[in-house]
Amino acid sequence: MKFPTRQTLKQIATLIASDYVGSDDFPVLGMNEIHVVEPGDIVFVDHPKYYSKALESKATVVLINKQVVCPEGKALLISDDPFRDFNKLTQVFNPFKSSNESISSSSKIGKNTVIQPNVFIGNNVEIGDDCIIHSNVSIYDNCVIGNNVTIHAGTVLGADAFYYKNRPNGFDKLISGGRVVVQDYVDIGALCTIDRGVTGDTTIKEGSKLDNQVQVGHDTVIGKKCLIASQTGIAGCVIVEDEVTLWGQVGVTSGITIGKKAVVLAQTGIAKSLEGGKSYFGSPAEEAREKLKQLANVKKIPNIIKKLEN
Repeated sequence: MKFPTRQTLKQIATLIASDYVGSDDFPVLGMNEIHVVEPGDIVFVDHPKYYSKALESKATVVLINKQVVCPEGKALLISDDPFRDFNKLTQVFNPFKSSNESISSSSKIGKNTVIQPNVFIGNNVEIGDDCIIHSNVSIYDNCVIGNNVTIHAGTVLGADAFYYKNRPNGFDKLISGGRVVVQDYVDIGALCTIDRGVTGDTTIKEGSKLDNQVQVGHDTVIGKKCLIASQTGIAGCVIVEDEVTLWGQVGVTSGITIGKKAVVLAQTGIAKSLEGGKSYFGSPAEEAREKLKQLANVKKIPNIIKKLEN
């Protein structure tokens, strides 16, 4: 998420009442999670396990809960609770704005696009030409939809990320300030849920097709010409490369990559990154041919035991 205007380190520190290391006028251009940070961004870190990763990332401002040596060319914001203060900044620069209209007057809808009854379109949404948005679809604030997109009934674009910090008194939610971006010629089935990015974009690229009841987590990127069948669940921060096929009830853990033209058979559980150009099956996922051989061998076990007993 980029700020609407350039900020300074001192201005940001004042907003969250934190100490800082760096010049007062050190430039701050936005804020992002570690997997999508760019120079000028703030990244937060609150666990020693991830200090090095944050300090060595592309982010030039690190919101951290410990005084550490500041790397050259970077600045620090010292906070007793970086998670809380990251939320404060999201609320300042991208606050929730209620809408009293079914279709916000700030939205932009292209030529020949059909909007069926009972659709909700939030603030600053952009929808391209020749789209069909079926009844009871909800498109939250700031979503971007390209041309020739079809979205079927009951689908929700832009719900919050499933991202919480465990506190002694319950779970503290990380506030979502990102977007959903759907490119041209995408079809999205009925009752799908596509969560927005925490600070970046959840993206479905050109020509991909989603069946009914598909879940796509925050900041995930679905490549071009992918096929994703019903009841597939994809966690946050996943990269699905171009022309991947995920058949029904596939489950995908967070933060992994599925390589180009991979085919994942139904009811497979993906726990780590998969190489492209191969077929996979099972939980945890293995190459399909090898997994099917294993299952065939398992069926032989009772006969083998009988022979041994005889």
